[in-house]
Amino acid sequence: MGCSISGLNALYDAATGGGDVWINERRFRVLRQIGEGGFAFVYLVREQQPASDAAPARRHSAHVSEDGTYAMKKVLIQSKEQLDLVREEIRVSSLFNHPNLLPLLDHAIIAVKSTQGDWSHEAYLLFPVHLDGTLFDNANVMLSRKEFYSTADVLQIFRQMCEGLKHMHSFDPPYAHNDVKPGNVLITRRKGQAPVATLMDFGSARPARKQIRSRSEALQLQEWAAEHCSAPYRAPELWDCPSHADIDERTDIWSLGCTLYAIMFNVSPFEYALGDSGGSLQLAIVNGQLKWPAGPNPPYPDELRQFVIWMLQPQSEMRPHIGDVVLHVDKLIAKYLS
Repeated sequence: MGCSISGLNALYDAATGGGDVWINERRFRVLRQIGEGGFAFVYLVREQQPASDAAPARRHSAHVSEDGTYAMKKVLIQSKEQLDLVREEIRVSSLFNHPNLLPLLDHAIIAVKSTQGDWSHEAYLLFPVHLDGTLFDNANVMLSRKEFYSTADVLQIFRQMCEGLKHMHSFDPPYAHNDVKPGNVLITRRKGQAPVATLMDFGSARPARKQIRSRSEALQLQEWAAEHCSAPYRAPELWDCPSHADIDERTDIWSLGCTLYAIMFNVSPFEYALGDSGGSLQLAIVNGQLKWPAGPNPPYPDELRQFVIWMLQPQSEMRPHIGDVVLHVDKLIAKYLS
């Protein structure tokens, strides 16, 4: 679904505290800012009035907040390229419908006139709110406390990520997320239950399969990946793409393996290279040079480490597809959670 310029009526003092924002026919009160990055700001908002009769038909009951709070992402758009990227993020996000993928609930793009008379755009994207933070947020806290997830929690968090990614890879043609990392996995903690994992941020998601048939195409892919795929989790073929290559969704499997490692040890697997004298992150990734830090005591089972190694094959054709990853994690869950 594409996005057209909307009749969004926003009170622009909302960003500085307490204003109201209308997204289509829905009115929200800005409570506080909860995130920021690049040209985007994320706010905690509360719906101020029931949606009109037309709105509920568009919304799944699972996507309606019990207390009326949501996360609202505001994107400042200053060029046609940025506008196209936001429209593509909205289009791609609207394709997916899975419990382990963060749903886009509503959106609008408006034209804004500055005090100097110049025109630009702002986008407003509405999502369910998750206030327990991301895997990355949790990892920083756990690292400082020298805490680790149990084997059971590692497997259950990872299993949910796999299910969300499997949904994306099941499209024809398959979609790659292209930025799987702990910072894009929301964690929700519920008392007495395993953490719930939700994969988010589809701004880099694109059809996964690309035929590279020239050096210029290879360089173009590398440049795109450098802008859209986080370096510590970027697959080797996106660092050093051959002039003749078939790229597929197994770029995500590499990132998934890196993220499993990060769930286990609270750090990414290759950033150690940045601390080495003369070390190179790219070289460590392209050569698949894994190092294993100290983990919990007792340690994780060796099968879990072998699982990581299976996904972190520098040659993409040696990596499993997501269906095989799910089958394997289910075997580990049957063994260690029974």
